[in-house]
Amino acid sequence: MELVIFIGLQASGKSTFFHKNFATTHNLVSKDLMPNNKNRARRQAQLIEQALQTGHSVVVDNTNPTIEDRASLIQLGKVHKAEIIGYYFQSHVSRCLERNQQRLGKEKVPNVGIYATSRKLERPTIAEGFDKLFYVKIADNTDFDICPWSDSEFADG
Repeated sequence: MELVIFIGLQASGKSTFFHKNFATTHNLVSKDLMPNNKNRARRQAQLIEQALQTGHSVVVDNTNPTIEDRASLIQLGKVHKAEIIGYYFQSHVSRCLERNQQRLGKEKVPNVGIYATSRKLERPTIAEGFDKLFYVKIADNTDFDICPWSDSEFADG
């Protein structure tokens, strides 16, 4: 059983990556799917806990930009003895802004949201409690390159 945590800016490919790689095997939990909930963090934790309690693997598809944002998720996964796997999405602000402009309706986020997330985005480390970490780059509009993690190897350049 896995708790998969996505980390990256809006429009960095996280949701597309979920649909290509996890849609048939993992439950999806995303704050984007609960726009009317007043306490989305609490609801997110409830949904993750329900899935893990019943033995289902879960993907948390949010930006999860800070160590603090990820800590509560990692702790919840550890309580339920899930394998904690992180996917860090290469996050070039300019590319995310371009992809965001192609979105329609409510999927499109205000540019200021991408800039704000960029300012607080912290690269994850194994020391946070991940069992595995991967670095994800968009190879083209339909595919992804996935690399094993090295705390010192990757930069956002």
